Amino acid sequence: MSEKREKLLKELYDTINEISVLGSCVSLLDWDERTYMPRKGSEHRGNQIALISGMAHEKFTAPRIGELINEIIADGLNPDDDSIDAANIRELKRSYEKYVKLPKSLVEETSKTVTMAQGIWQEARQKSDFASFKPWLEKVIGLKQQRAEAIGYKGVAYNAMLDDYEAGASTDDITKVFAGLREPLVDLIARIKSSGKSPDTGIITRNYPVDRQEKFGTEAAKIIGYDFEAGRIDITAHPFCTDIGPGDIRITTRYNPNHFPQAFFGILHESGHAIYDQGLIIDHYGTPCSEPVSLGIHESQSRMWENVVGRSRGFWKFWFPQLRKVFPRQLDDQTLNSFYRAINKVSPSLIRVEADEVTYSLHIMLRFELENMLIEGKLKPADVPEAWNAKMKEYLGIVPPNDALGCLQDVHWSYGSIGYFCTYSLGSMFAVQLWEKALKDHPTLPAEIEKGEFGTLLKWLRSNVHTHGRKFTLDELARKVTGEPLQSKSYVAYLKKKFGDIYGV
Repeated sequence: MSEKREKLLKELYDTINEISVLGSCVSLLDWDERTYMPRKGSEHRGNQIALISGMAHEKFTAPRIGELINEIIADGLNPDDDSIDAANIRELKRSYEKYVKLPKSLVEETSKTVTMAQGIWQEARQKSDFASFKPWLEKVIGLKQQRAEAIGYKGVAYNAMLDDYEAGASTDDITKVFAGLREPLVDLIARIKSSGKSPDTGIITRNYPVDRQEKFGTEAAKIIGYDFEAGRIDITAHPFCTDIGPGDIRITTRYNPNHFPQAFFGILHESGHAIYDQGLIIDHYGTPCSEPVSLGIHESQSRMWENVVGRSRGFWKFWFPQLRKVFPRQLDDQTLNSFYRAINKVSPSLIRVEADEVTYSLHIMLRFELENMLIEGKLKPADVPEAWNAKMKEYLGIVPPNDALGCLQDVHWSYGSIGYFCTYSLGSMFAVQLWEKALKDHPTLPAEIEKGEFGTLLKWLRSNVHTHGRKFTLDELARKVTGEPLQSKSYVAYLKKKFGDIYGV
């Protein structure tokens, strides 16, 4: 490397580091807003986040950033090379060319709006009052449409939103993926329904004191690999994981004393996100190679720990005896088999985060389609409850009794995360694809998990997924690790095998 390029890279990385620190301040303010902040502080918090977001945007889109990127390339660095610096420059160039098109005023207005909208959403959800949230949904959709127009896009405006979470993905791509999933899922659901078997879920809705749930969930998170010296668990209306910065990755959950899976599997899910963030290389903090690949990859980590591992029989072969010790009155009359079947019961449900693995993607398809319609102006925000209920009836055969259990259940729209939902299904698919490869590399994994040992799997994920940062796209990483691009056949086969065994179909 030339002395000139070394100096240019240092200047660029130092500036990117400063921008990332500003972003971490926003993350901390957002975490506080969603956990402990007094409700009346919402507007001021919006002003704080808007100010810092505007500062970060202005600093990143300054002409000097573009000059540094171009000078580094002119000095001989090929962005297509297989090196950390090349990957950083390639991704920074892509991001710079995208965000330089966004007016600072739009960034600030969006930041303030979504901060305030989250508080409104939380109250609206508690009261099942969509009317109070509607004006804010209209504002968020309007701002996202403005953003798409500013950045530009090919095809439909929704593609601009997808690109924020899964670089290069398009509405057509996701539509084809879902088309390939829908038929086998519907067929499997029908066969399960006709089996006449229905696991007793009453055992998981008995009274489970929250303090003991918290202790048990924390212990499980710790043992699978979540470092509590670099993180913590708090309570919120909608579980999330947030990356404050190196050494500070926080998760949240929500407890229901009469539904054990809600908090426990929420903790496993968010721990999966946190374990990924804790495994990223922090050298050159803030640069692309120290950041997650995409939300699809991120969700593959959370869905793997939550479902592929966490809802497996082997996992509970170790953990069920521990759970019975914590909740003897609730579980003394139960067996591993009855509990395993209860936590894997397939049945249409109202709440996405509590949905079983088979019906889960139908919830995602519903949201994906509604988001498309909202952004394209084919659906007015005022008509969302009716459209939501109609699609719930079409896809799952049930209709929410109120909007709190329907269109107000997710935080994402209030947060402006339009285009995020599809990554849950992409992640579910890739989780299985990764698991198959990990199992091929380490055939002893199931036996280790049965003993409560997760180090081999964690180490494999660290070296094959976490360490790369944004060096590869989802498909590139899939090819590198598994030998083929992201595909659905493994996921479908996994569902058929697991639930075929449970239901005898």
